[in-house]
Amino acid sequence: MNKKNIVKSHQDFNKIINSGKKINSKYFSIYYNKNYMNHSRYGISVGKKLGNAVFRNKYKRKIRAIVDNNLKIKQMNQDFIIILKKYGSNKTYKELNQDFDNLIFKIKEI
Repeated sequence: MNKKNIVKSHQDFNKIINSGKKINSKYFSIYYNKNYMNHSRYGISVGKKLGNAVFRNKYKRKIRAIVDNNLKIKQMNQDFIIILKKYGSNKTYKELNQDFDNLIFKIKEI
């Protein structure tokens, strides 16, 4: 996705987390909120408790690749904050992708 599709500001993160809806799975917590733009935006968070900077950046790259390859999320016109949980920190790309797809499917049903 383009840089315009990324939530970076602390204010936007807090707004989505505080006023949005939340859905959980074994590996992710996703906060989402409707936006009034022509595209979806997303932010990724991997906590310091999960590992050092190299580890966190590695998993952010994996999650970014999952989001970029997911066509459903691009058509939803929502803001997403994707938080990796402790149990997702040792999973493969394939397992994370499958869990993420299940969550997006649940969000689309709501």
